[in-house]
Amino acid sequence: MIMKNTFTKKQSSLAISCAMALVVLSGTARAETNPADTGYLDDQRGTVVKSGFGLCWHNGTGPAPLSPNECDSGAAQAPIAKLAEPAQKPVQLAAVTPVAKPAAQRVTLDADTLFDFNKAVLRPAGRTALDDFVVKTRDISPEVIMAVGHADRFGSEGYNQQLSEHRAEAVKAYLIGKGIAANRLQTEGKGETQPVTKAGECNGAKSAKVIACLQPDRRVDVEVVGTRIAM
Repeated sequence: MIMKNTFTKKQSSLAISCAMALVVLSGTARAETNPADTGYLDDQRGTVVKSGFGLCWHNGTGPAPLSPNECDSGAAQAPIAKLAEPAQKPVQLAAVTPVAKPAAQRVTLDADTLFDFNKAVLRPAGRTALDDFVVKTRDISPEVIMAVGHADRFGSEGYNQQLSEHRAEAVKAYLIGKGIAANRLQTEGKGETQPVTKAGECNGAKSAKVIACLQPDRRVDVEVVGTRIAM
């Protein structure tokens, strides 16, 4: 009886010891895992246990495993946002403005074509000559149009001066009627001071022959100065 009781006591002590060991192991396991935080196996210092290759050990009960290089923090690192490249604005080429070229055109109109002899009233042939001049200058934006009248040597100097001025004014009035701005038109009379004929070329008294010889001196020079319009 005594031996039987002793054996029973030993078995009871052994059972108690095993139970206590299981409790200790269970507590240790619970201490090593922290499923509420990371799902990785921690040591007693709270550091995630890693293998010899640097991989983290998962406890099998926590959240889904992260990539091995993220286990230290217990949460996935936020990906680095890629800086958006600034949108390149299309290069806008400046409009090329054509350079306006200066232009000048001059025409000498026969006074005998424009006017009757010793007159300052335009003849039909004179109006036609001025119409042709306007057509030829359509591609020019005028800055100034100058009409200069001239006379031959017959008559007094004062009379020829007035006659040359009146002829220039008659041309100006006609061009204004064709749409040319009045402020662009200027007139001047030179009288008999700028003859075209050479000295001694038309000598003699007033006669039909001498008058015909002096015809180049009776004229109106019309000149337009401006910029040529790009067509």
